[in-house]
Amino acid sequence: MSKEQRIVVTGAAGLVGQNLVLMLREQGYTNLTAIDKQPGNLALLARLNPGVRTVEADLFQPGPWEKEFEGADAVVALHAQITGLGAEPFVRNNVDASRRVFDAAAAARVPFTVVISSSVVNSVADDDYTRTKRAQQEMFLATGLPGCVLRPTLMYGWFDPKHLGWIARFMEKAPVFPVPGHGRYMRQPLYERDFCRAILWCLENRPVGKLYDLVGHERMDYIDIIREIRRAKGLSTPIVRLPYALFDALLRAYALVSSRPPFTSDQLKALTAGDEFSGVDIQATFGFAPTSIRQGLEETFRHPVYSQYAVERTD
Repeated sequence: MSKEQRIVVTGAAGLVGQNLVLMLREQGYTNLTAIDKQPGNLALLARLNPGVRTVEADLFQPGPWEKEFEGADAVVALHAQITGLGAEPFVRNNVDASRRVFDAAAAARVPFTVVISSSVVNSVADDDYTRTKRAQQEMFLATGLPGCVLRPTLMYGWFDPKHLGWIARFMEKAPVFPVPGHGRYMRQPLYERDFCRAILWCLENRPVGKLYDLVGHERMDYIDIIREIRRAKGLSTPIVRLPYALFDALLRAYALVSSRPPFTSDQLKALTAGDEFSGVDIQATFGFAPTSIRQGLEETFRHPVYSQYAVERTD
């Protein structure tokens, strides 16, 4: 793929998009269009990536943004609703907005589309996020658009407003860090820049009709990830185990007074569901060795520039 070819990224100002646009520019791509509905995050992307075309738009609504697909050589569909209260925002952003994006790509005859789904489509969990991500994937496959689907597990890295990024910021301020139950819930976190390397490989090699499950190659218990974050941040915050029922009750109580809780009861269920995902051999498939969790956390929290940024939550 020529470095001058045009790539359109939807949901470009979120966690994955910020990292992907940086990496595309590092690799010499110069004709990038970033679409997102969050003005603050889009302004951050523009500031860090001079020369990238930015378009503020809500993909749920028809509008001039659909014309941005005309002449595009590839689309990366990153937009997603990950957390929220109630089904409506998940349906709106994961299903209805995706339908409009796929229709725009089809109308413009975009040669290749990369759709970012999630490992939750293979999960035992049954919540609004899981259901709508399954619907999004099925919708894309039914369109017949040339492209592929990537399904990552929990990711971490620069710009993270939730997940491990939120944990690190909370740990900096709190006198203790609470963990539900025994904390021995196996996780397979995927480093964001590794995921972006896989997206880049797909853009350059254009595998049509493929579905790739990307899983962090290390298995680590949740409580041990917390300890690794503490080490990478140079903190000494005590880690305190709370009974599961008490932890869940506190989450539910907090959700009554906050429209944007950082961690929900549904996410607690997903954390403790016992999922173990299998994925492709990243090195054999995409040609690079995965980053270790320790190295990834050090890069995330110690980078002299990008460790200071977190995108604003949009849910």
